[in-house]
Amino acid sequence: RWSVAAVSRGGLTVRARGKTRGHWERQHGKGGASGVGLNTTILMAMSVCESTCFSAKSNKLSFLPPKGHLSTCGLARFLNTPAEEDSVLVKVLKRQGAIPFAITNVPQSLFNYDCSNSVFGRTVNPLNPKKSPGGSSGGEAALIAGGGAILGFGSDIGGSIRLPSSFCGIFTGAVGPMARDVDSLALCMQALLCEDMFRLDPTVPPMPFNDEVYSSSAPLRIGYYETDGYFLLPPCMRRALHETRRHLQQAGHTVCMFESGDLLFRAFLVHMAPITTLFSRRVCVAKDIVDPGLKPQVNCYRIPLLMKRILAFLIRPLVSLNILLPLGSARELCKSLRSVFLAFPNQAYRVEFTAEWRKLSLDVVLCPVLGPAFDVGYPGKLLAAVSSTMLYNVLNFPAGVVPVSTVMEADEEELEQHRGHHGDPWDKKLRQAVKGAVGLPVAVQCVALPWQEELCLRFMKEVETLSSKGRGKMRLS
Repeated sequence: RWSVAAVSRGGLTVRARGKTRGHWERQHGKGGASGVGLNTTILMAMSVCESTCFSAKSNKLSFLPPKGHLSTCGLARFLNTPAEEDSVLVKVLKRQGAIPFAITNVPQSLFNYDCSNSVFGRTVNPLNPKKSPGGSSGGEAALIAGGGAILGFGSDIGGSIRLPSSFCGIFTGAVGPMARDVDSLALCMQALLCEDMFRLDPTVPPMPFNDEVYSSSAPLRIGYYETDGYFLLPPCMRRALHETRRHLQQAGHTVCMFESGDLLFRAFLVHMAPITTLFSRRVCVAKDIVDPGLKPQVNCYRIPLLMKRILAFLIRPLVSLNILLPLGSARELCKSLRSVFLAFPNQAYRVEFTAEWRKLSLDVVLCPVLGPAFDVGYPGKLLAAVSSTMLYNVLNFPAGVVPVSTVMEADEEELEQHRGHHGDPWDKKLRQAVKGAVGLPVAVQCVALPWQEELCLRFMKEVETLSSKGRGKMRLS
């Protein structure tokens, strides 16, 4: 059973009928999964509150929950603001046979990848209650990983569906679906890319799902990198990449190193800047009780400028600044940020990255994703660790996560020697956060170019198929 904290205001879960029923029976047999009957076959969920749009008149965050329901963002001030109508996505899902039935938990303000708030409490990882399910769509990932749903929706502004999927060992696709297998993601995309969607939302290009691309078996040319140069992930995540690369090569695909220079670091800086501004101005959590999981980063952002300068001077001997060496000085850092921001209107930044991609004639890219699941309370202390997912939010590239292995005893032993890129306090805290994860899922990230969601899903399916040959199904502990 699910507690109020585990299934609460933040996302939408639905069940489907009609043509999806046959798909479910073919995939899992009659009777459903984990004791769920056929009357609740294809289950979906939607963590809609992360679309942090600001209303100029009310200065309130505007969300898109289903009609009559709340999307609080974990903030008490939204408890009495039920939606007056369904969002476009909810309307389309209903017309395709989906039946909304549950809403799931998120971290307060969504700017955290833990999953707790002062309104509905904490959600934990169903694979290990000492671990976090990730965030911000953590309640959704927990529900799916625990067998309460097989397909869901979340939004992602910095890894908010990819990180929970990595922590809980489920799959996530390019535009927000979260599921227990790639075929369910593809089925969802096929259902969404329909005339109802194109009519209700004219900003969506009328491009039906290309099943030919998804079903193709042609060899792929795959780019590959192990680290973004900013935050080195634990040994088990690097092992997962090595094993996946080997499986792909043995299957006849071409895998080549993809060097992106300082693009990854620049992407992290430009994505973090507006988030820092929001918290330093107290926009997101004003007049709300700050959740304990969010306090470390909120308190950091609220330190007065003079005090920050004093602290920076005091901790300089303790913290490695090697990552900033290419910038040379604070002035050059500001100059770099300015150049990236100014590049966005004419998409020069995306063009630069795509040029590197095209130079190698790549179809897709295989790269790391943060994991395994952190101990509860640690995500708020390690916001910098999400650099592996933030790049593709900046670029607006489709990206998905596929669980390929589990943490082994040998990974735990190697973790004791993990020093990261710089051996600084953040690297030490990462070791503490992921310790004790034996048996938990380990994932990789799959990326494609814009408007190539079908290719991204096809690549994910290939990774899923190849990795499943070497591992069994994960079970709840």
